[in-house]
Amino acid sequence: MATILDQIVRDTLGVVADRRRRTSVAELEARPHFDREPLSLARALRRASGSAEADGLRCAIIAEAKRASPSKGIIRSEYDVAAIAKAYAAAGAAAMSVLTEPLHFQGALEHLETARRVSIPLLRKDFIVDPYQVTEARAWGADAILLIATILEPGQAAELIAAARELGLSVLMELYDVRELDKLDVDTLDIIGVNSRDLNTFDVDLERAMDALASLPEHVVRVAESGIQSPKDIHMLAERGIHAALIGETFMRADDPGALLATFVGRHNGRPDEPANADIGYDS
Repeated sequence: MATILDQIVRDTLGVVADRRRRTSVAELEARPHFDREPLSLARALRRASGSAEADGLRCAIIAEAKRASPSKGIIRSEYDVAAIAKAYAAAGAAAMSVLTEPLHFQGALEHLETARRVSIPLLRKDFIVDPYQVTEARAWGADAILLIATILEPGQAAELIAAARELGLSVLMELYDVRELDKLDVDTLDIIGVNSRDLNTFDVDLERAMDALASLPEHVVRVAESGIQSPKDIHMLAERGIHAALIGETFMRADDPGALLATFVGRHNGRPDEPANADIGYDS
């Protein structure tokens, strides 16, 4: 039985084919951002997470901008990417994730370029299945791409990782199950995320994700995804040796995403007893 993920991948193939007809690789390479030196996502996350000995328990935040999702519909009706990026950077985000998938998340490549005004690494979050999309990412100002292991065959994953390396882009490889590592060459990966959401039930289990992340090789930057709703969760991740958390909907539902983010970072990172704004209303 086909899932929403299967449908998104099919739709993505159509979007990529259409974009390739309209814009050649040469035209992408001629865009102003293509010659810009990408920032290292792994370096930014390690720097922000610090060391327990020097800085106390810390967990870097990749703050996400997304307008909608297939399961929740419109998440943020007033979607000002420039303002969100500025607020995230000012509040201490180590990096920013930008949804660019157009049909199910109402994203756009232009949102990357809009967010590029900030000096933190930008992650293109999309359903990347073709090297053309990797070139697009660099051309529109991304420093890193998200790859989703569950939608990629082993050879396809290796091809996309190689394409990213050639263009100087970081790769965040997202897993839903740690067994997906069996089809990947872990030595080629610097950053691995585990999504807490079960693709079959859509239940979120952060404990399961933390256990999976703990099993990763020492050289890998570990990122927790989904189900992170409060500064207490961030402190718990830091205690378990998780370097970073990718948080989207929680911030996007807040009246002031930057103000909420500020309670997740800085001095609050090591103070799980200090609650965030109770009037904001957490989600996933």
